[in-house]
Amino acid sequence: MQRRDFLKWTGLAGLQLILPSSTGFASPRSEISQTGLLLDPFFLKHSMGPGHPETPERLKLVESRLKSAEIFEALQVFNTSGSAENLVSLIHTQRHIDSIKARHPVSHEVVCRIIDGASLAADMVMRGTIKNAFCAVRPPGHHAENTGRIEGFCLYNSIAVLARYLQKEHGLKRILIIDWDYHHGNGTESAFYTDPSILFFSCHNQFAYPGTGSPKRTGSGEGEGYNINVHLPCGATDDDIVNVFRSKLLPAAEAFKPEFILISAGFDSRKQDPLGCFDITDDGFRELTRMTMELAGKHCQGRIISMLEGGYNLQGNADAALAHVETLAS
Repeated sequence: MQRRDFLKWTGLAGLQLILPSSTGFASPRSEISQTGLLLDPFFLKHSMGPGHPETPERLKLVESRLKSAEIFEALQVFNTSGSAENLVSLIHTQRHIDSIKARHPVSHEVVCRIIDGASLAADMVMRGTIKNAFCAVRPPGHHAENTGRIEGFCLYNSIAVLARYLQKEHGLKRILIIDWDYHHGNGTESAFYTDPSILFFSCHNQFAYPGTGSPKRTGSGEGEGYNINVHLPCGATDDDIVNVFRSKLLPAAEAFKPEFILISAGFDSRKQDPLGCFDITDDGFRELTRMTMELAGKHCQGRIISMLEGGYNLQGNADAALAHVETLAS
């Protein structure tokens, strides 16, 4: 399904640990997993309407797949019961927030909780409680700008807010955002286009929705050179995307020396996705994750937070998410 099909749809504080064991108590620090997992049934409350591809079933199947996997017992699972509406304004205008809140009050609250959970993950990573985390969330966020409406299924740009949170609350000066979703993260690009403190790397099909992401767009002003777009054509394989990481991302990241890495983990770039046309397999996502972990290990003490973006083949999305989390926890 290409741009015209995607466009059809786009019109449209407390932390609680949930341990897989039966004790109900956190393990001693020496036994704590390196990988955190954000899960929360509240994220299922967001709805785009009957028949929409961004369905709660996406997250239900991801959670089911993770819970049935052997790796689940080793994860530090957490949720959030609070809202981080105060953090949304780190990226979004009050006019945008007011419009979204008025039009989509339940979905507004869902994304505020997503942002709260992601910020809690960031705090845990920065404290050294966990080395990395995967946030199993919906709706996605990387298309959201400040238009006052939902864009590409996105209300608020959660990963952009998280980057600003890390800078504001933890004093980080250099953050790398990697986006491997099939669709270009136009909202993330827009948020940081003039900002040299954020290196944004996106590999995508630039001719799919939203029709942005030209490799010619490299940033402006002080941000020149800190925005990297790579177009991949239909049929792109594991080798294609891995080679892009090696030839484009790694040299830029080596020069940038990130203090934290964020991943917009969109699995609509996986093979057989109804909104994409790439041929990337679960092994491909394992390798992208491994390469990112290698970068993080070298430059930022392994600090990674990954957030689920797209992925609309229900089983494929769940399988890719599991491959990603298994690698993060390895």
